[in-house]
Amino acid sequence: MSGRNTIRVAKTTLGPIEYLEREDPGDSSKGVILTIHGAMGGYDQSDILGRTIGPEGYRYLSISRPGYLGTPLRGREAPEAQADLIAAFLDSLELKEAIVFAISGGGYSALYFALRHFERCKALVLCSTTGGKNEVPVPFAFHVMKLLARIPFFPEMMKRKIEKDVEGSLKKSVSHPEIFDRTIQNQEVMRLFKELSMGTMNQMAKRLPGTVNDIQITRSRNYPLKDIRVPTLVIHGSDDPLVPFREHGRRLAREIPGARLYLAEQGEHVTIFTHRTEVKNEVSDFLTDLS
Repeated sequence: MSGRNTIRVAKTTLGPIEYLEREDPGDSSKGVILTIHGAMGGYDQSDILGRTIGPEGYRYLSISRPGYLGTPLRGREAPEAQADLIAAFLDSLELKEAIVFAISGGGYSALYFALRHFERCKALVLCSTTGGKNEVPVPFAFHVMKLLARIPFFPEMMKRKIEKDVEGSLKKSVSHPEIFDRTIQNQEVMRLFKELSMGTMNQMAKRLPGTVNDIQITRSRNYPLKDIRVPTLVIHGSDDPLVPFREHGRRLAREIPGARLYLAEQGEHVTIFTHRTEVKNEVSDFLTDLS
């Protein structure tokens, strides 16, 4: 997927929100897809989500959620406030509705957008997102990273490390040897994963407020999933160690009325990369059935 790539800040009635617009060079009449990143993300990570699993022919808008990069957190910590900001963002662009893709910690913003603005949420695609309180301990490495992120040399050092050994970075997220071996053979997937990994190191300190807020929300909230009334596709890895399928993916698929589930066997938290072909096919079929 290629095309226009413009970073802007929309001035909405609820404050600024940073976003990237990428429009497929072909026909974009199929509609709008809004992509929402997870922890340590931003518009760039949202954009990678769209490029990794999204079909062509749509207008893609990739946002930075509150607390990330150019979107201030101030007073927009709650899922409800983030959902309302998304609606105000669509208003600023004079858009009636959007299909929403969300990954990992971006799930609660997407769920509450569907709950509070269901008439504007054409569909949800939830990738490795929480379905309620997540009780998995925060990795120790994150606490260390918080301390080092504001030291100028640290992010650059980490980028150089990833540049030299992207396979080593992937190995930290993929425990099944056969899945790892298959993934490193796919050059396009490895290019996307490398872009994601290195991008996290850019302006790292500006990604921390939102990440800390995400951890607080996902460790304290349950969601009224039975009240969601939009078509939903749940994508989850069977072996996700950070957002376990039994407590989250399965719950999303069971409690959201009519939700579809794609369960990636031996998939972990990076399922959109390790099972990219299968996920893209599921997303494409799901969106085709909407029309």
